[in-house]
Amino acid sequence: MKHATSRITAAPTALTAVGTPPPPQLAPLSVADPRVAFFLSMPKTERVRVLTAMLEGDAGHGFRRELTRWLVQVLSVERLVPQAYVEWRPVVREAMLFFGSHLSTPRLVPKLIEQLELAPDTLPEVRLVRLIAKVPALQKLGQVIARNRHLHPSVKRELTGLENGMRDVTIDEIRRLIVHDLGSKLQRYQVDVEGRIFVEASVSAVVRFTWYNPKRRQREHGVFKVLKPYVREFFLEEMDLLARLAEHLGTRHQEYGFGEHVLSDTFNDVRRQLRHEVRFRREQANLREASRLYRTVSAIRIPQVIRPLCTSNITALTEEYGEKITKAAAGQPNWRRSRMAEQLIEAVIAVPLLTPGRRTIFHADPHAGNLLYKNQSGTLTLLDWALTGHITEEQRRLLALLFVMTLLRDQEGVCAAIEALNPGGKRRSTAQIRIIREQVTQFFEEQPLPSLPRAIDMMDLLERMAWQGVRLPNNLVMLRKAVFTLDGIMHELAGSNANMEVAILRRQLQQWLKSPTNAGWPLSTRDWVAVYWSAIFYGNRVALGILHQLSGHGRSSGANGLTTIHHSGSAA
Repeated sequence: MKHATSRITAAPTALTAVGTPPPPQLAPLSVADPRVAFFLSMPKTERVRVLTAMLEGDAGHGFRRELTRWLVQVLSVERLVPQAYVEWRPVVREAMLFFGSHLSTPRLVPKLIEQLELAPDTLPEVRLVRLIAKVPALQKLGQVIARNRHLHPSVKRELTGLENGMRDVTIDEIRRLIVHDLGSKLQRYQVDVEGRIFVEASVSAVVRFTWYNPKRRQREHGVFKVLKPYVREFFLEEMDLLARLAEHLGTRHQEYGFGEHVLSDTFNDVRRQLRHEVRFRREQANLREASRLYRTVSAIRIPQVIRPLCTSNITALTEEYGEKITKAAAGQPNWRRSRMAEQLIEAVIAVPLLTPGRRTIFHADPHAGNLLYKNQSGTLTLLDWALTGHITEEQRRLLALLFVMTLLRDQEGVCAAIEALNPGGKRRSTAQIRIIREQVTQFFEEQPLPSLPRAIDMMDLLERMAWQGVRLPNNLVMLRKAVFTLDGIMHELAGSNANMEVAILRRQLQQWLKSPTNAGWPLSTRDWVAVYWSAIFYGNRVALGILHQLSGHGRSSGANGLTTIHHSGSAA
């Protein structure tokens, strides 16, 4: 200890050298750097104390900024964000800098120290996953994009580990929370909690248990989904950071080439959706509503809520069996994998869209970790109903009309449907109408003939318009994100054989055969008349389109930089 004082005095000098590198490039920091090696030779508590003092000192803001710039540099945005989304790289880089510059010091310090300890050749994706540990908002975003088909294979591999492979709480911590929340109910219902964590996600840990069901007079299996002890506190900070980031990026939309309000709306949408992750009572209500929706759908299961054992921090559910759908598909023949992909689309998209009703719930977070598949019975279970949306009867009608008019290549019909979906209604601006018509025209010029546009192409069209400032109802934004998430999973399951349209049409046919007068197809008589007249001229439109492309007047897919933003690449 006799040299402790001198080490603490010398450390700021060494680290200041680290924090003020010569331009134009930050000095490489690693354990091989003598300044870093000197710092890391200190005891762990001393390292934390010294770095905390420096970050909170008079020069702390600049020092923090420099360390964050180094961190963003070693994370390599160019590797993490694929070329398909090159327009997003400046936004992602700025978001990283913002988070690093504003994350609370007690949370930032251990992360900086851990990054300094990593070997110089550590892959950016490995660094990223370590960096966002115990940052539930960013872990959730990682889950959403993990199956994106454009990601580098190594990046995808690391991010898919976020689906249910986290390990940052102990069974003792979870047991204490269960005992605290349930108290005497544990004895009343003879609850026996398993001695290990079954699976862990971004905001919760899941443990198995058995209990005595007095209604059935028997013991049954269940799982507790328990909110991690640190999540509420950390989530509050992260939601505040996202709100401030939305405002920060919103003032710079022209710099990044996006429409007004696009960036601020996008990050605010993310923040609003993520808030539901910690609202367990809301999820319990969602599960009950989803159970009602799917109760007559074969081969689709929803976990049942065990109400007596639920609290605001714990959701008790029936235990469901199977494995992650991407794992269950491994080794299966191609026909079976294609059927699994179609079954997935039927469950997440077709059922909500084609079920009659004024307001229908849909799953808005269908990453692979929330999709349990049992090969023996062909049963798909939809887990985790924290993030959901509701689609109205009118929205279902307009989406169906958009789908049909897109297949018929009817530009006027597509424009009319999108304009009607725009929440501005009659107050929509002339500029937004112009953007819609320009994007629709470009969309059809890019579609190869005589093949039919696909549902994912339709969602891509809505995505491109959104980046230019065309607003859609929040629930349709969530549905769009769900479709993009599913697209990556479907591609993994069935490759080019994945067909979203077939699954939707099969569901419609099943509904019609079951009840011809209540099949769920939401088009009105007036809509069918419009479809009929559009279909009459379909051949003419295709012929003109082929002539237009052969003449060389059709624009290439690269004509507009925003056309490359597609398939689950949204920031949300």
